[in-house]
Amino acid sequence: MKYIVILGDGMADYPVPELGNKTPLQCAKKPNIDFLAKNGETGMVRTIPDGISPGSDVANLSVLGYNPKNYYTGRSPLEAVSMGVDLSEADVTFRCNLVTLSDDEDYSNKTMIDYSSDEISSAEAAELIKDINKWFKTDEICFYAGVSYRHCMVWRNAPSGFKLTPPHDILEKKITQYLPGGKNGKVLLDMMVESNKLLKDHPVNKSRIERGLRPANSIWLWGEGKKPVIPEFYGKYRVKGSVISAVDLVKGIGICAGLKSVNVEGATGNINTNFIGKARAALHELESGHDFVYVHIEAPDECGHRHEIKNKVRSIELIDELIVGTILKGLEKYEDYKVLVLPDHPTPLSLRTHTADPVPYILYQKSKEQASGVSGYDEFQAKSTGIYIEEGHTLMDKFIFK
Repeated sequence: MKYIVILGDGMADYPVPELGNKTPLQCAKKPNIDFLAKNGETGMVRTIPDGISPGSDVANLSVLGYNPKNYYTGRSPLEAVSMGVDLSEADVTFRCNLVTLSDDEDYSNKTMIDYSSDEISSAEAAELIKDINKWFKTDEICFYAGVSYRHCMVWRNAPSGFKLTPPHDILEKKITQYLPGGKNGKVLLDMMVESNKLLKDHPVNKSRIERGLRPANSIWLWGEGKKPVIPEFYGKYRVKGSVISAVDLVKGIGICAGLKSVNVEGATGNINTNFIGKARAALHELESGHDFVYVHIEAPDECGHRHEIKNKVRSIELIDELIVGTILKGLEKYEDYKVLVLPDHPTPLSLRTHTADPVPYILYQKSKEQASGVSGYDEFQAKSTGIYIEEGHTLMDKFIFK
């Protein structure tokens, strides 16, 4: 049996006035996903447990079969693992975004213009993080470059007591009330303030401004956590597998779970990603002896955060055509296979951040096609079936074993 999970990060949404009060999933042309919905089990699943923030870290852990209440230790350590950082139990990691803040003189009065600095290139970002590390590195603190705007800071033997805010939650808002707080927050705040002074005239940023791009004029520290201990996926499900993603967070979860992390050239984490390259990589993993592949696509989530309505619809259509369509064609040669399609969480365009609402899922098996009673895949049709899974981490058990 071959198992494929196709996860469109943040695909689920609320009705959008500009789309005739329909959701992006309702508007998108997606014949391949609709076929799976018509001929498989379609329902709703809750991926975010009570009392836990609705992040992609929590939700993807849940989808992979790990109860976040037992295994979640923070976002940034998962990313650090993906970057190859060797963590001890005493280390605390932080996500370090390269962001664009407004030009207000007082740092605390600045506005969060862009949490991604116009999705800065990895090459430019690496140069900035190299200098950030030169400026702030100590025997205990070190910075590591990741992909695009997503980077990591490790504080060895760090204290506790931080109150931090994800930058994508405060787009176009003054940062005054969202600055690092808590008993030891001032250390982080001081670095952020100083980074603004150092980065605003950096040659990389001068070049970006000349090209009409937003400068990466500050670091933003958040998402602290400690090294996770996650049971191996093979030990739980007895299938060898791979994870395919452009973002360090999902790669890190996969690596912690003992899955092979596959890099795809041109995979960016936005709508300009190499969709078909991811699909081909997934099929190659199955042909190479693995029985499970987890394909994560970040594009719908990024479009939700950026309030790009047309792009969110288009990203779903590209997932359907280039990923689902390619994979289904490649799976035809196998006697039997299962496909699971779902978002990890909603990223409503109206809110520009994640919510904890249940999400629609499809569970399709080639040899056991069934009439689901729906004509396609969206939030409302999935809810109409009455099938609801309260504990998201049990969906993988159902997918693999039932």
